[in-house]
Amino acid sequence: MKRRRASRGSGEDLRAEIVAAAKELLAKSGSADAMSIRAVADAVGVTSPSIYLHFADKDDLLSAVVVDVFTELDAAMLSAAEGLTAPMERMRAFGLAYVRFAVDHPEHYRIAALDSCPRPNVDEVLATSAFEHFNATVKQCMDAGIFAPGDPLPITLELWAAAHGIAALMITKPFLPWGDVEQVADRVLRAAALGRATADLIGGDVTPARVTEWLAAQKTPARSPKQ
Repeated sequence: MKRRRASRGSGEDLRAEIVAAAKELLAKSGSADAMSIRAVADAVGVTSPSIYLHFADKDDLLSAVVVDVFTELDAAMLSAAEGLTAPMERMRAFGLAYVRFAVDHPEHYRIAALDSCPRPNVDEVLATSAFEHFNATVKQCMDAGIFAPGDPLPITLELWAAAHGIAALMITKPFLPWGDVEQVADRVLRAAALGRATADLIGGDVTPARVTEWLAAQKTPARSPKQ
């Protein structure tokens, strides 16, 4: 059934409906290739040319879909960390929410973070939401003495790489015996954060030999002072 002619000023509403329909079709089909402009138009109840009034092409529509999804990720991360004040707890909550969301929206995440096609709008949303949350929390960890003071950006990239890495593997290699997604993600993120904190404690060039020596020293019982 064809949609009634849109009233003046309702262009933004129609654009939002198009994005919502495309997002739903993408989730159902599990493939960007299976989501066509015609299918989106049919789902909304408009003609294909009506879609092109709002989006230059299918790739432009896909970018808008993923921007919308990552706006939801922003809300999910904030919700997961609500009420948490300790920086390490907030970092853990953000990281787990990120991985959980990616795994729950595999095709959307694949397009946003694994597709080689550049999507500047998506990158802009990430830079002002999920990425910024990680970066601000890393700075809080520095202020709390958990990480060495300095530029938080390199550590943010390391921790984001850990979250993205485990999420991407779970999405692209679902046949591997991952076990409980939450527990695996928690171990990976914990290892990345604690590894960075430990490297800062060791200091200098953290070679395997130095790490081995440092760990051995931690395991050696401290001698009691002479009486």
